[in-house]
Amino acid sequence: MNGASREALAAARERLDALTDSTSVNAGQLADELAAVTALLDREFSLRRVLTDPAQAGEAKAELAQRLLAGQVSGEAADLLAGMVRSRWSQSRDLVDALEELASTADLTAAQKAGTLDDVEDELFRFGRIVASNTGLRAALTDRSATASAKGELLRSLLGGRAKATTERLVTRLVTAPRGRSLESGLESLSKLAAERRERMVAVVTSAVQLSGPQKQRLGAALAKLYGRQMHLNLDVDPEVLGGIRVQVGDEVINGSLADRIEDAGRRLAS
Repeated sequence: MNGASREALAAARERLDALTDSTSVNAGQLADELAAVTALLDREFSLRRVLTDPAQAGEAKAELAQRLLAGQVSGEAADLLAGMVRSRWSQSRDLVDALEELASTADLTAAQKAGTLDDVEDELFRFGRIVASNTGLRAALTDRSATASAKGELLRSLLGGRAKATTERLVTRLVTAPRGRSLESGLESLSKLAAERRERMVAVVTSAVQLSGPQKQRLGAALAKLYGRQMHLNLDVDPEVLGGIRVQVGDEVINGSLADRIEDAGRRLAS
């Protein structure tokens, strides 16, 4: 993606992260709903064009998306799409590509929460190797004359009970709805998403007042260097923290003022 679409996708990823970081959101269900919306917009070119028309007001497009999905998907999925169509997209197809990526990311997040993400990443890699070494299997999975249900049944016979449910869902969606991609490139993209998700850490940041943009950037950069991983900040405001800040990364809790923690991070890196 280029230009406006790249920015819109980045914003959508942040909204998805905020949603799936909440314990009240079922990431697996959200993945299924986003996949269903992806299939709808992939089929309905006219609708996709309306929802990405730069001449239409973003709020009007968001209201249309909400009306279309009302009662069909959860409020979280509808809100996510509404936020996406408020953004500007370079091409209408980019919106569908982004939705498909978010569906896969939501499934991988569900696996991460269940503690099975490493297994899923390994299974995606091994499945790719099997396909690459078995021309007959690859031909069956990419046969354009075969129905989606037939391909799904083949995958169930191959993966059912042998792979994690997340792996089976991701591969099945890829094989039954390739959307013009080769099987190899699709599996490579899924593996990349899994690796990115595995490397991501979440920091729960509680401060007495709302942090400014520069403060969030400095804190995020310091924590990323400290832990050696990409860091997503979940921000909360609690006046009881007084003038300081509380950061929790996994089981580790860091207390202290923002300036003190950044300086301490720098000292630890230098030592």
